[in-house]
Amino acid sequence: MGRLFGTDGIRGQAGKFPLDYPTVFFLGESLVHLLQLKNKKPRIIVGWDTRESSPWLARAIAAGIFQAKGQIELAGVLPTSAISFLTRTCHFDAGVVISASHNPYEDNGIKIFQSDGLKLNDILEDELEKLLTEKIEARKKEGDSKMKNLKEGQKNYGESEEEKPSFGQDNIKSYFSKEYLQFLIRYFPFREKASGLKIAIDCAHGASFEIAPVLFEQIGFKVHVINNIPDGRNINANCGALYPESLAELVKESKADLGVAYDGDADRAILIDEKGRILNGDYTLFIQARFLKEKNRLRSPNIVATIMSNMGLEIALAALGLKLIRTKVGDRYVLEEMLRHQASLGGERSGHTIFLDILPAGDGLLTSLKIAETMIETGLKLSELGADLVEFPQSLINVPIIKKVNFSEIPDFESTLRSGQAKLGRFGRIEVRYSGTESIARIMVEGEKEELVQEVAEEIATLIKRHLGVSA
Repeated sequence: MGRLFGTDGIRGQAGKFPLDYPTVFFLGESLVHLLQLKNKKPRIIVGWDTRESSPWLARAIAAGIFQAKGQIELAGVLPTSAISFLTRTCHFDAGVVISASHNPYEDNGIKIFQSDGLKLNDILEDELEKLLTEKIEARKKEGDSKMKNLKEGQKNYGESEEEKPSFGQDNIKSYFSKEYLQFLIRYFPFREKASGLKIAIDCAHGASFEIAPVLFEQIGFKVHVINNIPDGRNINANCGALYPESLAELVKESKADLGVAYDGDADRAILIDEKGRILNGDYTLFIQARFLKEKNRLRSPNIVATIMSNMGLEIALAALGLKLIRTKVGDRYVLEEMLRHQASLGGERSGHTIFLDILPAGDGLLTSLKIAETMIETGLKLSELGADLVEFPQSLINVPIIKKVNFSEIPDFESTLRSGQAKLGRFGRIEVRYSGTESIARIMVEGEKEELVQEVAEEIATLIKRHLGVSA
């Protein structure tokens, strides 16, 4: 059995290993046994997104937690960052989120937070996976009726009206939702000025569908919202942070001051300026870095991003006297590097932004409020705030693959990279990596000339397709 934990917890197709009912049940048991080293009756909070599989996966892990004598609280549908916040502030021993973030509804995932609100580190993940593997192997050898009964616990929601998951409006009234709402509101100091701002949001039919409109309306924004009617299968479907084009049109039509597109678990936020221009997470980092520096709110001159961030961001930050520190892709790695370099701000081009002095997790709703705060305090439009970031041409190509091997094992791979780098020159960058959650090779090429960038990217993509592609 290969390693189950990837860059963002366990990810896979709901109903299939490792996201089948028995495995998730045993994961709940194993998590309690891991935590019992510190607390005999650990308290664990569980939240989930709006996928049709999320309720039964939450039920599976909750049953395992209960079986192992753990204490369980079900928070309902909430953003991933809300569980991070609640785990820390409500003194839970761990927090669990059932979500596959930006993936389609067929997929799902399990993310686990430590008591301090940080995601499990590699050492704890390895210990948890070892416990889980031992349980699975023991049950297989026993061949007892319990495994059969657990398999029967798996339900495919949506086959009948009785089993269809409901995403009603009651969850917003829960204690946990109210705590998270009040936390966000406390970090927006300009409520009396918010009524002058019009915001358009795309909830991706995901975890923000209920709480985001309520948040902005309570603060006083004029709110336009789309894609906030989840049915269990429409999460991220041509909407949200991965597909912000519809929101860009809404921003222009409604003459909104700001547009924000979230992903399925609302830890990402992609901005739209008042002209309808889509601004990726690099713009968020630049705008916030400059604002926080001017307000003397940065603990160090270091801003953390990943290898996918544009070189234009690095140059723009350098002009402000700030240093960009790069790490591998994944918000957990961004956070680790932020802690190492005492950085207050970090994030990803994909829209994750971490304000470490407030919360140790990316939070799309918090990011929206911090951008609105910057607009109000500076008196500038979003297009003006982002104007000084000039991006280099960049090409991103995703290649579906049949297997993951060391890239150096691909014939001519190293020479193709050397040739491409020589063409691009000193300001060119090439990054080739595998997705941590999908069977995809991701190619990023960046340089001064767009035609050359595209040419080099396609050469690398063609080589990978030839040797690893699904039709190879």
